[in-house]
Amino acid sequence: MTRNGQYDVIVVGGGSAGSALGNRLSTEPGARVLVLEAGRSDYPWDVFIHMPAALPFPIGSRFYDWRYESEPEPHMNGRRIYHARGKVLGGSSSINGMIFQRGNPLDYERWAADPGMGAWDYAHCLPYFKRMETCLAGGDAFRGDDGPLVLERGPATSPLFAAFFAAVQQAGYPLTDDVNGYRQEGFARFDRNIRRGRRLSAARAYLHPVMRRPNLTVRTRAFVTRVLFEGRRAVGVEYRLDRGPLRTAYAGEVILCGGAINSPQLLQLSGVGNADDLRAVGVEVVHDLPGVGANLQDHLEVYVQYGCKQPVSLAPALAAWRRPLIGAQWLFLRSGPGATNHFEAGGFVRSNDDVSYPNLMFHFLPVAIRYDGSSPAGGHGYQVHVGPMYSDARGSVTLRSADPTVKPALRFNYLSTDQDRREWIEAVRVARRILTQPAFDPYNAGELSPGPAVETDQEILDWVARDGETALHPSCTCRMGTDPMSVVDPTTMKVHGVEGVRVVDASVLPYVTNGNIYAPVMMVAEKAADLILGNSPLAADEVAFYRHPRSGVGTG
Repeated sequence: MTRNGQYDVIVVGGGSAGSALGNRLSTEPGARVLVLEAGRSDYPWDVFIHMPAALPFPIGSRFYDWRYESEPEPHMNGRRIYHARGKVLGGSSSINGMIFQRGNPLDYERWAADPGMGAWDYAHCLPYFKRMETCLAGGDAFRGDDGPLVLERGPATSPLFAAFFAAVQQAGYPLTDDVNGYRQEGFARFDRNIRRGRRLSAARAYLHPVMRRPNLTVRTRAFVTRVLFEGRRAVGVEYRLDRGPLRTAYAGEVILCGGAINSPQLLQLSGVGNADDLRAVGVEVVHDLPGVGANLQDHLEVYVQYGCKQPVSLAPALAAWRRPLIGAQWLFLRSGPGATNHFEAGGFVRSNDDVSYPNLMFHFLPVAIRYDGSSPAGGHGYQVHVGPMYSDARGSVTLRSADPTVKPALRFNYLSTDQDRREWIEAVRVARRILTQPAFDPYNAGELSPGPAVETDQEILDWVARDGETALHPSCTCRMGTDPMSVVDPTTMKVHGVEGVRVVDASVLPYVTNGNIYAPVMMVAEKAADLILGNSPLAADEVAFYRHPRSGVGTG
């Protein structure tokens, strides 16, 4: 780190990656580290953050969520797709579903196949996955046992989970011991960021244990408006503290950790991006870097829901009159329905024999409900969340205005490609095949969503266009690489063409992984910390992992 100014390094964003960097960078006693988070603090008494089952409450709330919306999506009937992003210390790790999935090892082989990306293959990433976690199911060649992220395995004790595991085998899909271990392909109980009945966000795992370090300063409600440049060298940031007057903080290094939406937006506001786009909104150009905000990727998903003939789902726990009891049970005992995220099992499969490794992800839930807490009529039910993992649709993040308080324009282009549409049809058909196996016969009261009226390929696509929601995995908008459309150097995390600015968050992923992206982002942050500090990288861990006979590096 370059030592110059009021601080040695300013970390913009106290979310998932920012929390990890705040911890790791401040281990160097002489380094003065400032973490600026635009959202509120994750107060220890805030039940909506810390109770796992309360996750529907912060999503959509202006107190916890940036509440983004896409531009009208042309292939989804002009709908604006809602995008929740965490506006609180811990970022989206403080409001997400707490599912911990690394992605497939071949995801990282795909990364490494790009020019300059050789050090991001699975053998070089695995040591950082292991360093950051304590897997309570047991450490082994693939899993860590001494890291800050303590991972509990979902119990999945409901009879509906037993039916689900039996049904996937009847449909021809295997079980696996650990989707984060030797073999991802198959179905298993999921790891989750819950510790003793309480959400373990990145802030709780990384920042709170070191808050008293004299060289670490963490400020919440600190909204960064731009990076300050002298020529092409960043010298600090401009920010507002709790809507007060503009302030400045100076440092030798500025590290952007705002995520796939905020980081490219801040670069653009600061004059780094596509020069024509910046001039169009009145931003003075510091460096023409056209890849900033391009390559936006995400996972779209739907809920395939069935009614349940037996009273074994979680529906009773959703009744309003039960909430005080559930809250008290969680508050005093850290147990009961409030102590779980309910996403306790699922799996990964290939939608056809031509794909190399799993391109569909399933989350099973023993209740029929949406993220916003709404549920269909009929009481008891169950559902899978499913969607393709490797859509070749690409979107963008662009400025609407030079005003930093104006949200950028988000274009995802869902359902815009032949591959995307084909895999969506396959995804829904695979979900139905699983949920109509004999193992579900004692429970199956009929399909609620999409319902029997949706059968043909076109009817499925029309339903996805009407009903699909984001799985909340925006990524890849400041991707690592060495080609002209890349933004970040993969060996230093520095932004191409300028000095003193790095990016470390979901935006630097070159391709989205085939699962929830929290674990890959934390791995990137752990590895980036060594690159920034100049530490020797952890030695590559050459372990054999499962490869389907058709597997290879490709789009999956």
